[in-house]
Amino acid sequence: MAYKDVTPPAGGKISIHNGQLIVPDQPIIPFIRGDGTGPDIWAASQCVFDAAVAKAYGGARKIAWFEVFAGEEAFKRFNNWLPDDTVEAFKEFLVGIKGPLTTPVGGGIRSLNVALRQLLDLYVCLRPVQYFNGVPSPVKHPEKVDMVIFRENTEDIYAGIEYAGGTPEAQKVLDFLAREFPKDFAKIRFGTAARAEQYLKTAGATPSTEDTQVCVGVGIKPVSRLGTERLVRAAIDYALRQKRRSVTLVHKGNIMKFTEGAFRDWGYALAERCYGDRVYTWARWERTKKAAGEAAANMEQKEALAAGKILIKDAIADITLQQVLTRPEDFDVIATLNLNGDYLSDALAAQVGGIGIAPGGNINYVTGHAIFEATHGTAPKYAGKDMVNPGSVILSGEMMFRHLGWNEAADLIIKGLNGAISSKRVTYDFARLMEGATQIKCSEFGDNIIAHMG
Repeated sequence: MAYKDVTPPAGGKISIHNGQLIVPDQPIIPFIRGDGTGPDIWAASQCVFDAAVAKAYGGARKIAWFEVFAGEEAFKRFNNWLPDDTVEAFKEFLVGIKGPLTTPVGGGIRSLNVALRQLLDLYVCLRPVQYFNGVPSPVKHPEKVDMVIFRENTEDIYAGIEYAGGTPEAQKVLDFLAREFPKDFAKIRFGTAARAEQYLKTAGATPSTEDTQVCVGVGIKPVSRLGTERLVRAAIDYALRQKRRSVTLVHKGNIMKFTEGAFRDWGYALAERCYGDRVYTWARWERTKKAAGEAAANMEQKEALAAGKILIKDAIADITLQQVLTRPEDFDVIATLNLNGDYLSDALAAQVGGIGIAPGGNINYVTGHAIFEATHGTAPKYAGKDMVNPGSVILSGEMMFRHLGWNEAADLIIKGLNGAISSKRVTYDFARLMEGATQIKCSEFGDNIIAHMG
């Protein structure tokens, strides 16, 4: 591959064969520092990564870091928010890592994070959520939170198919609905000028021409069977491999029956079709209850779980957001659609200390492509101050090392982070909430993690 503005370092390429990554001793790993606080965070994180690899393998293995660009730095250098070189590097070398990237709210550029996920078809957003002892938390028992979220990453309303209200594009969609699906069009509250005028008069206002112009933003929510199946398959495979207890399909199918509801139904169907002897589903429980009664269904489920089968169940999204607070021990692996997963993963992160230490990975288990990333924003007001918590990128790197099969390096990162937190020499976000803590810089926190690797 010929690159225009960047040059790969010496090293080897990661490849994939029969679904298994083949990782050389000096793999080339593309990375993006990120915007805002990204450079501060990356500097601390890379030191931690290199130290963990050196200590784990004594020089036998090493990461060949390949810097590529996206976001503000890319725009400054190349007048391009997401250069082709960057996309090609992630395509060629399979596995990479990145800091936070700027995305403006409203108009302007599209989310660069979403763009990378869609360009590389990174269909799983993997978000493990667990508590590190000593981290300040707003809940009484954060240690009960131990979940892994599989968030569908390429479909749902994040597909980006939406049109601004008042534009010709939005009006074309509205006209199509009015012509082809008039009953559905009638559900759009202010889809016609007459409806707007009627409401304004009822409210006691004098309608102006501007007030009665049709201005309805339109978005499309695609959810496919194949998209659902590959996500649920990844979640169940993970649960089996890691000997987890259950997989919960989180959805809003009580309202959106043919998208969110279909996600649940397709998920159950896949579980029974492909994993029948290793799982027990609530769909089967319902059939047994109907045929033989609730007691028989309960006994069947109890026996299945006692035999080591994984429970496949489902939960409504809004109820789930309550229950992860009130009874987090009921949840283990979660598979869900894009928007639900976004809400749920950040809400859970708050329970264990915030998104400052929440890692994430975006993965295609078929092609081998993966980008691990900070899950928080760019925090531009802290840029260059060497003060923010680098934990999100550091733990995303820990995930990356496990993905590569370098578990020894990953274990050292966890050991170092636990030791650093226990020492109470931490960044400001923790120090302000931890009794007896000493506030240190971002770079110093990285050094503290390294010092506690042993």
